[in-house]
Amino acid sequence: MKRIEDYNKKLPVNELYVAVQGEGSRAGMPTIVIRTIGCNLRCYFGEKGGFCDSWANSWKLEKGQFTFQDVINLYDANPHITEMMITGGGPTKHPALINELCIFAKSRSIFTTMETEVSEWIETEVPIDLISMSPKFSNSIPVVGVTAPWGQEVTQKEVDRHEKFRINDEAVTKMMELHNDYHYKPVWDCTERGLEELEQFRVRFNIPKNKTYVMPAGDSRQGLLFSYPATMEMCMAEGYNFTGRPHIIAYDKKRCV
Repeated sequence: MKRIEDYNKKLPVNELYVAVQGEGSRAGMPTIVIRTIGCNLRCYFGEKGGFCDSWANSWKLEKGQFTFQDVINLYDANPHITEMMITGGGPTKHPALINELCIFAKSRSIFTTMETEVSEWIETEVPIDLISMSPKFSNSIPVVGVTAPWGQEVTQKEVDRHEKFRINDEAVTKMMELHNDYHYKPVWDCTERGLEELEQFRVRFNIPKNKTYVMPAGDSRQGLLFSYPATMEMCMAEGYNFTGRPHIIAYDKKRCV
C-alpha cells in the first residue's frame, strides 16, 4: 500500500484543527479534525437544506495547506486528545494519506473515525476504527440553474457527476467488511420520500437501527431550526438514533469548528 514519504510536503488537506466531535456515535469527544479536499459528489439539499456544508472541498476546491508534520505537531501540542476525525470532501480519494494517518494513529493509540459518502472504497494497512457512512440520496441531487453562495450556477455537468458516483453498493460493502466498525449517518430532508430511501438503504445492507444516526439537513443555524424538531420526532417514531449538527448550531457558518 502507498505511504507518505515526505512529511513536509503539502497534502490535499485544507483544514486541520481541534474540535468536539458533533455527529454520530462518537459525539461529544474532543478530536482533531483532518479535512481533505476533493469529492465525487456535488450535494444540494434544496432551499431549506442548502449546499454541502463543506463546499470548499467539493464544489469549489481550495488548495491543500497542511503537511503530515503539521498533523504530528498538532497531536504533540494536544496529548490529551486521543481521537482523529478524517473528513472532507471525500477522504477515500487519498488512499496514501489515509493509510499513513491510520498507521500514525495506531502508534499513538488514537481512535480513528473516517466520514465518507462511500462513493468508493479503500483498504489500509491498519483498519480504520470507525467508518461513518453518510451516503447521499435523491434529496441531495443538485438543481440546474440554482446559484450557489459563492456565485456559481449549477449546470447539468454537476448533476451528471453526482448521479454517477452517488450510490456504490460495492464500496459500501467493502468499507463495512475491511474496517473495524461502522455506523450509518444519513441526512434527512423531512420528506416521506427521503425516509423511504433512508430505510431502503438500511435494509439493503442489513444495518441495525441502533447503528443508524439520522442527521437533519441544513447548512446554517436557521436551516437547522426548521429540520431539527421534525428529525427528532421521526427518530422517536421510527427507532433510529438522532444525531445533531451542534457545530452549526453553535457557530453557524464559521469554519474549522
